[in-house]
Amino acid sequence: ADPTPPPHLGHSSMGGMQTLALPLPKGPHHVGCTDVMVGHTRQGLFLRLFYPCLPRAGAERPLWIPRSEYFGGLADFTQRSRRWCVPLLGIAIGSCRVPVSWNGTLKPSGSGYPLIIFSHGLGAFRTLYSSVCSELASWGFAVAALEHRDHSASATYFCTEEAGREEWIPYQQVPQGQKEFYFRNKQVHQRAGECVQALQLFKDIGSGKSIQNVLHQDFDLSVLKDSIDLTKVAVMGHSFGGVTAVLALVKEPSFRCAVALDAWMFPLENVLYSEVPKPVLFINTEKFQTPANVAKMKRLSSRNSQTKIITILGSVHQSQTDFTFLRGKLVSRVLGARGTIDPQKGLDITSQAALAFLQRHLNLEEEFDQWDNLLEGIGDSVVPEAPFCRSNL
Repeated sequence: ADPTPPPHLGHSSMGGMQTLALPLPKGPHHVGCTDVMVGHTRQGLFLRLFYPCLPRAGAERPLWIPRSEYFGGLADFTQRSRRWCVPLLGIAIGSCRVPVSWNGTLKPSGSGYPLIIFSHGLGAFRTLYSSVCSELASWGFAVAALEHRDHSASATYFCTEEAGREEWIPYQQVPQGQKEFYFRNKQVHQRAGECVQALQLFKDIGSGKSIQNVLHQDFDLSVLKDSIDLTKVAVMGHSFGGVTAVLALVKEPSFRCAVALDAWMFPLENVLYSEVPKPVLFINTEKFQTPANVAKMKRLSSRNSQTKIITILGSVHQSQTDFTFLRGKLVSRVLGARGTIDPQKGLDITSQAALAFLQRHLNLEEEFDQWDNLLEGIGDSVVPEAPFCRSNL
């Protein structure tokens, strides 16, 4: 939980090795973040909260990869040797930091900030979407990035009752002999349940319940009591997290809409398509989607005219994660390809489309409707639906 890096990851001596430059958020608010862990079992919750904060000179910035254990998890997920992968990633990206204030003072809000619950993709964890989460927070949202405990995170942990003891939950491949659908379907239901649980946590805080953060941060959760508008709540996620967000709409009526980044629709059972009650914005990348996957999204858009599907040209699946901001061949070889679109431009399209959609469905009084064109797939580097759904005329 301590955001300062362990000495073996190199601090200033490796300064020249930094290969990640996460962009500064562009919205009007400074952004703070803190980690929240509730409960001493795997049934509890773990999330990183991004929120508008007061500026403070010399504020500490949190590590992007908070612990060396996550490097081991990334090695396992990419099926590479821990022996060389862990030290390599540690040297290359171990000292990278997120340009937000660690445990910064929450900026007071008269009406309360709308809330977004964010669900990560397969093999990811709570910090790998810091660029999009902090961007949305800078426009006046509280964004709770979950770390799922269904064995889909490359690594995660909980703190047991016994002081100082942690139990790690490793990434798990589909067990041999088991059908992938059944394994993933069980996971997506657990993940959507964790999204609902996260919303309940904020409802509990809002009702004045005292919540103990197991991580003992210098951030008092009770300051959130009147600072979050629980009538304006959305759910969002990437890949496995995208389909998680869709399922969360079925499970929790308080979620008013979902934003699904390059959603992997495979784990959702067919019977649920008719039960998705609210609009979804699907923001796809050009290289990941298959016709079968897009057909599943279209089942939702054909039922709800407010559900939108757009594609960002020149983007790949990793373009919607922080990995797109990595520089250097070595690390991007380990962690996936890069698209041809400029990473900052891709982030701008993603966040502006999301903001326009959230303005519409959370009834916000902002000027995010200036980006409404993106929702119709109108604009530079964006098309409606998916490229292979377009006619060749």
